[in-house]
Amino acid sequence: MADFFESRRSIRRYENRDVSEQLLNHLLGKAFRASNTGNMQVYSVVVTRSAEKKEALSPLHFNQPMIKQAPVVLTFCADFHRFSQWCELSDANPGYDNFLSFYTASVDAMLVAQNFAALAEQAGLGIYFLGTTNYNAQGIIDVLGLPELVFPVTTITLGYPAETPDQTDRLPLEAVVHNEVYNRGQDVKRLYAEKESLSENQAFVRDNNKTSLAQVFTDIRYTKENNELFSKSLLEAIRKQGYKF
Repeated sequence: MADFFESRRSIRRYENRDVSEQLLNHLLGKAFRASNTGNMQVYSVVVTRSAEKKEALSPLHFNQPMIKQAPVVLTFCADFHRFSQWCELSDANPGYDNFLSFYTASVDAMLVAQNFAALAEQAGLGIYFLGTTNYNAQGIIDVLGLPELVFPVTTITLGYPAETPDQTDRLPLEAVVHNEVYNRGQDVKRLYAEKESLSENQAFVRDNNKTSLAQVFTDIRYTKENNELFSKSLLEAIRKQGYKF
């Protein structure tokens, strides 16, 4: 198991080979054994296979080619819609249109998504997590017809790998593990030194006409302006879906 996780990599290109519904449902069923709050299972997964739906989703994920090319696209959603309906049909008064409920359902959806990703990779499939889901959440809601209290949290593309890309770098363990209390005295520059020294990251800095890798993140990839813009649209979409905060 340890060797499997040490060698895993994200897959952007897939073979022209279908993933059977039987296999997909088998993996999803296992993934749903993930820990969740109160055993409420306040999450849902929308499975996209049709070229038409992929075409509609593609621009919402900044036209990343894996959306159209992958046999299956899965959108993992926070979902208090189903649970609230059950409560109402059972003479119970649900109170799940709040920030805590949204946060709870989002965490549970991510636990399921990670479970699914690991299971799929162990079964010989390749996956890619798309961080773009939160950038254009309202568009995804519209395309997938998500009802009130259902919100897209993350998207995974799935298929048989058609590539074996290099692994991306990771920070050393001491950078992210804190014993007993948070270590505020970390030598942060030392912890990022190996990342900064990698040839691909140095090329990244040169190609973007920057003087440090950090500037690539702050000035190019995840700018303050874009973060604030997408934060505003994300909050608007969450509230439009019925969560009040």
